[in-house]
Amino acid sequence: MIDLGISKLALIGAVALVVIGPEKLPRVARTVGTLLGKAQRYVADVKAEVSRSMELEELKKMKESVETAARDVESSVASGASDFEKSWSEATSGLDGSAFSSDTSEALSRLGTDGFPSYKHPRKNWRIKQKAMPQWYKARTGVRTRAQSGAARVARFRPRPSSASR
Repeated sequence: MIDLGISKLALIGAVALVVIGPEKLPRVARTVGTLLGKAQRYVADVKAEVSRSMELEELKKMKESVETAARDVESSVASGASDFEKSWSEATSGLDGSAFSSDTSEALSRLGTDGFPSYKHPRKNWRIKQKAMPQWYKARTGVRTRAQSGAARVARFRPRPSSASR
C-alpha cells in the first residue's frame, strides 16, 4: 500500500493549489472524492462476490457429504428392513389364524380393507352446537349473546327516575 503521511499530503495539496488554481480546486477535489468512493465500493463488491463464491463452494462440498451419508443410512436401513422381514416371516410362519387372542381379533376387525383404521365420527362439539343456535331463539330463551361487565349490567337494569318527580 502507498504510505502517505501528513507531510506528503500537504505537499500534494500545495502542488494542486498552484497547478489547478484556487477557483477550480474544490470542484476537482469533489470529483476525486466521488471517484475514490466509487472505486472503494467496487473493490468491496468484488471482495463480497469472491467470499460468496467461496462459501458456495464450501456449501456444495458439505451438501455432497450429507447426501452420501444419507445414501449410506438409507441403504443400511433398507438392508436392516429386509433382515427384519426375513426374521419376521420365519417367526410367524408356524402360526395359524386360530392362535390370535380376542384382543388381536378385535383390533383386526377395526381395520378397514386397506389396512388402516376405519373412520369413527367424533362426538359433537358443544361450542359448534351453541354457535349453530339461531339468534331469534337465543333472544326468546334469554341466552346471553354478549359479554357485559357487572357495572354495565347494573347500569342497564337500574330503574330510571320518572320525569314527573322532578
